Amino acid sequence: MDRPRRELLTVFQKKLGARFKSVELLNLALTHRSLSSESNQPPNNEKLEFLGDAVLGVIVASLLFSSLGDKAEGDLARIKSFVVSEDTLSELSLALGVDAVLNMGKGEEMSGGRGKRAILADAMEAIIGALYVDQGIRKAESFVRRLVMPEIDKVLANRHRKDYKTILQDFAQKYYRTYPAYAIVGREGPDHDRTFHITCRIAGKEYGPASGHSKKEAEREAAGMAYESILRGGGADADRLVQLR
Repeated sequence: MDRPRRELLTVFQKKLGARFKSVELLNLALTHRSLSSESNQPPNNEKLEFLGDAVLGVIVASLLFSSLGDKAEGDLARIKSFVVSEDTLSELSLALGVDAVLNMGKGEEMSGGRGKRAILADAMEAIIGALYVDQGIRKAESFVRRLVMPEIDKVLANRHRKDYKTILQDFAQKYYRTYPAYAIVGREGPDHDRTFHITCRIAGKEYGPASGHSKKEAEREAAGMAYESILRGGGADADRLVQLR
């Protein structure tokens, strides 16, 4: 790692609120696979992301169990799903400036990789995994707690970004004994900058198509379109959705 990169990561750690013993480990957490594929250097942040996802899940579950013990298991699971979602993690990444310090290949960068939610969320998980390896569970827990407690408060106050896929799944299962069906109706662009067009079908009604740079993003957008359309339609289904928010 060259000196300018080290200096950049020194500044970044101050904003992150965590100082790593191994700056190289932090650098690895910020290295997207697109860089290693272009430069023929295998190491990237995928294994740290895998670890960080598990560490994050355990810490958030523990926080919810200890602070919201009066809630039912289903409520705790719903809150956790919002807090560890791609939307929440990508927003936290942007707030911390992760986008500015990511290492990625030129192709990914040219396709807007620094702003892609999936990449930002994955990097956040990789940072958590790296901090766990670097300093253990207590430091990782302190870091995660500082990040997620405000997000938990948002969910409790109903001020969070809605997870429309989960809401629609609960809605369709509870009232129609089925699940939303997502279908790819088109795709375009090269592999590194592909756009997917996906529809959402619930109880015989189709919504969309919606677009996204990944299947997950397009499905999320299609779910949002379905949610808004059902609300605009009014009636019993709209009332049911409001109750599930």
